[in-house]
Amino acid sequence: MPSLNYFSIPKRANGYPDKTRLTNGLPTYSSAVQEKMHRHSRSMSWTVPVSVPIPGVRTRRLRLFMPNPVRMQQLGLSRVGRRRGPLIVFLLLIASLCTFFSFARRFGPEEKQWTPNFGESSTLVFGRGDIQRIWKWEIASSHYPSKREIPEQVGLTAPPLNPALPPRKVPTIPSRFRPPPGPVATTTRGDGPRRVYLDIQSQPPNVAYPPRPVPGSVADLDIIMEQCDFSQNKYVRDCLEVLRLGAGLDNGNHMRIGKMDEWKYIYMEQDRENFTEPAQISLANVIAPRAVESGGVQDPNAGLTKKRGVEWEPPLLLRPTLQHIPYSSLPSPCDPENSRLFHMFWTGPFTDKPYLALLSFLFTQNHGLHLKEDPEPNVCRPEFWLWINPGPAASIPNPSALTDMYEQLKTNPWAAPFLHPRFKDVIKFKLWNTTDQLDGIPELKDEWRELKETLFNSGGHIINVPADRSKSAEASPTGNSDNSTDTAATPKPSSTSNDKPDEDDMLNRTGSKSSSSYDRLSVILSDMARFVLCHRFGGIYLDADTIFLRDWEELWGWKGAFAYRWSRLEKYNTAVLRMNKNSALGSFLFRTALKNGLDFHPMTVSRYTKDAHLEGLLLRLPDALFDSAWLNTEVFQRERPPQPYFIEFADFFNTPTQNSAAPQALGFEGFFRGAYSYHFHNFWWKPFDPSRNWPDLGPRFSAGEKAARAAAMPDIEPEEWVDRVSDDKRDLDWATVLKRTFEAYVRGERPNMYGEWLQW
Repeated sequence: MPSLNYFSIPKRANGYPDKTRLTNGLPTYSSAVQEKMHRHSRSMSWTVPVSVPIPGVRTRRLRLFMPNPVRMQQLGLSRVGRRRGPLIVFLLLIASLCTFFSFARRFGPEEKQWTPNFGESSTLVFGRGDIQRIWKWEIASSHYPSKREIPEQVGLTAPPLNPALPPRKVPTIPSRFRPPPGPVATTTRGDGPRRVYLDIQSQPPNVAYPPRPVPGSVADLDIIMEQCDFSQNKYVRDCLEVLRLGAGLDNGNHMRIGKMDEWKYIYMEQDRENFTEPAQISLANVIAPRAVESGGVQDPNAGLTKKRGVEWEPPLLLRPTLQHIPYSSLPSPCDPENSRLFHMFWTGPFTDKPYLALLSFLFTQNHGLHLKEDPEPNVCRPEFWLWINPGPAASIPNPSALTDMYEQLKTNPWAAPFLHPRFKDVIKFKLWNTTDQLDGIPELKDEWRELKETLFNSGGHIINVPADRSKSAEASPTGNSDNSTDTAATPKPSSTSNDKPDEDDMLNRTGSKSSSSYDRLSVILSDMARFVLCHRFGGIYLDADTIFLRDWEELWGWKGAFAYRWSRLEKYNTAVLRMNKNSALGSFLFRTALKNGLDFHPMTVSRYTKDAHLEGLLLRLPDALFDSAWLNTEVFQRERPPQPYFIEFADFFNTPTQNSAAPQALGFEGFFRGAYSYHFHNFWWKPFDPSRNWPDLGPRFSAGEKAARAAAMPDIEPEEWVDRVSDDKRDLDWATVLKRTFEAYVRGERPNMYGEWLQW
């Protein structure tokens, strides 16, 4: 609550301040004259100081000067009389607020401009009965291994059985001392296997590298939220320490003394006897809609705000709930209901950006390429599916697109190495086809064509694609993708005098070549693609500007859905998105998006889940896990930043001179140690290694290197290509150090982060 400090403390004759307040906190004065003078001095001032909290900074407050209501009232009464005075005061206050917001928009930095939102319309199209069924289905399918409370607005009348939580020990309380049960249930009843939390450390003599995660281990994201949640004033620096110590990434070099049980966040599920006959949850409670049973409430949707102009959606068609089986009890290491697929989406020519993402995948994940024989029998190897849209996002499809894609990959020096037979089981290239993908979503296939005019929708802003392109996309058997959005405009295809398309036109761009020619359509198309891929195939989607920093084994073990937080805002950033195949949550998102213009912008998805009270089913993880520099780039937590310290994302590519000793001295191990990945936020046009802007993977891939060198140094003859240390940049940037580290692993000059050597 703002504090108004109007009064100055009077002095006594001896120089000490007069005691103006009693112990009960009420003001007191030595005489009526003194009180009158204080009131008069306050009312004569045109402004009064107001102390307001600063968002995200709880220890400091901002001091602002606002118009004095008393003075404004006196002015209104004296000038326009008692009847019109209050109206004039109200209009002046509104004018001052509008002026403040206009200055904030005009002079604030673009990325930090704040548009006041006085209430967004609801996106909700499902009633309470369906919301309850979604919660019950996800819980029964072991997709809610959490103790976090269910919102009261869901209206569950009894705690559901939760097969992903162990039974909770509850002290026996006599019935006469028990509180009466509440009208709704906000917790679940654990009915799953017990958890054994692991103490992961390197064992002598193998202490040079951290140990691989235990196959089948699970990350307790409740503990991670307790240690890392920005809303609870947790620092990214402290979160990363918990993450690396709990996973044994410190290699025994930690400085902490004593028990660290509260930092153990990785566990194994303990098998139960007769686990083949688990307690089953009645499907009737999940499949059949059910009204809220609370006293006196007739409307089952009371308290929910439906989207204007639409009717409630009919009940969702949900498949039978899934059975929860611990990893050690699976018939094979890979659970068919928990596909270990990494998805990434790329448009246009292959560059060093997806190249580095794939290298980091090889450097960190347990794909078994360090073994000459088959992978270990108890390990489920992940796969990386790179989805490629070869042309512009709104381009006319080519019937031979699949063949053309592979021909382009073979001749592209950045992509060709990953077509090597050694990688065929872990890296797979897929052709993206918007029509086929949307037709593969049961919740959309019969209706999405009705929205083809607004198919490119992002945050409510629509880009209209010419009709001839949308028709050809609809008829395409193997064509490219046709989804995206960004700004409210109607671009028209342009052409040169030779009838060739203008590559700088919004509809013709293939990739972002600079900050001024940003490929917005492809970025918006990817907003939809990530949900489509996760719902159809399961797995985890990552943006192409993502670099892996550690094994994700424990995140695969946690079977719920998640994205991560949009910096300081309680919104989603879906640059990392985990969803289960054909889940109730996915069905909800697609049906809701269909009724809201097929808008999959992360801010809009945040509204979908919030309006339906389903945020708990798509957990919003702290950005420290995947985006450790974000808060620092927005001027938060700079008093205790993590390592490295970036004040803007460009520091990754151009490390400031005062900090540029760290990359070479610390190397990969000193780069946000503990985080699962790093998101460098676009910068597609900046090379990772400007002085060696080509794939440097050794003699096995020398042909591609020569082609890329020739393109990078057209004025130098190949006979004059001599690598001299003196020609290299003296202080290497973080981007360069990471690229060269991953390349050294493929060349066979060093092991990966877990001490494993790539075997050919």
